[in-house]
Amino acid sequence: MSWNVYLSGEIHSDWRDQIKQGAEALGLPITFTSAVTNHEASDAAGDMLGAEASSYWRDHKSSKVNGIRTKNMLEKCDIAIVRFGDKYKQWNAAFDAGYCAALGKPYITLHDEDIIHPLKEVDASAMAWAQTPAQVVEILKYVVSPNL
Repeated sequence: MSWNVYLSGEIHSDWRDQIKQGAEALGLPITFTSAVTNHEASDAAGDMLGAEASSYWRDHKSSKVNGIRTKNMLEKCDIAIVRFGDKYKQWNAAFDAGYCAALGKPYITLHDEDIIHPLKEVDASAMAWAQTPAQVVEILKYVVSPNL
């Protein structure tokens, strides 16, 4: 079986690459998907629908266009990894985790110890909480490996 793992959340570090490289090094049968990680492109996703005078409406249109990708990929994934970084608050990642919970999709949260409290509800629905990409790779190895 090939697994589909959706990588959600923080876009300002290389955690996605670390997980992908770790899974590839182990030969894990995983296809990774993700939201658009180019911040400017994501913010401009709705610009083709016309200019807006208000940043609210620009963001609204772009979030809807981005949502087409996110909604479909979350619905099709076998598991999601939801990363919360320390530099910005990833409200979209919290929404993705909630969507996974509503769909009954298993997800793993990935964040530092210092934000346990604000993420307690998100973590409570997660199947695991990891603090490093290497821990995520070890979980994926256990879950997807046919020969333990």
